[in-house]
Amino acid sequence: MKTLLLLRHAKSSWAEPGRDDHSRPLNGRGRRGAEALGRWITDEALVPDEVLCSDAARTQETWRRLGLSGEASLTSSLYHAGPAMLLQAVQGASGARVLVVAHNPGIAEFADQMAATAPEHHRFAQYPTGALTVLDFDIEDWAELSPGTGAVRAFVIPADLGVTRT
Repeated sequence: MKTLLLLRHAKSSWAEPGRDDHSRPLNGRGRRGAEALGRWITDEALVPDEVLCSDAARTQETWRRLGLSGEASLTSSLYHAGPAMLLQAVQGASGARVLVVAHNPGIAEFADQMAATAPEHHRFAQYPTGALTVLDFDIEDWAELSPGTGAVRAFVIPADLGVTRT
């Protein structure tokens, strides 16, 4: 059994017009959202043993603010990666519980493609910032991972955890 956590980075800041996309940090709501998600992951006993993270500033900050133990593998190929690249990255993983921190639209499309059945959450199709899907796969090795085979254990967004716009 393998567990995959697919996280879209938390809400980022647009406060500096002209700042390049790759270097944008989180805003206040994003920081609070990432921290709430980290508490939820810990409370649900879902702390990953391997983390694959885009090298963008907002994904790195999301990972750090989760407050989980371990180190993330920062990967430039996950910056705005599509589902095919995300699948390839996960197929090369070795942990039993893997967290991927990446961007839309790729992470949303990947979550949808990997789930055998989409969760009945009203925001799953939009996959807002901070959205997290947890999927279980009946496989021994990530190399066996294929679309449409994941059982959705959970889908949560920061608003579900009480994080509001203010």
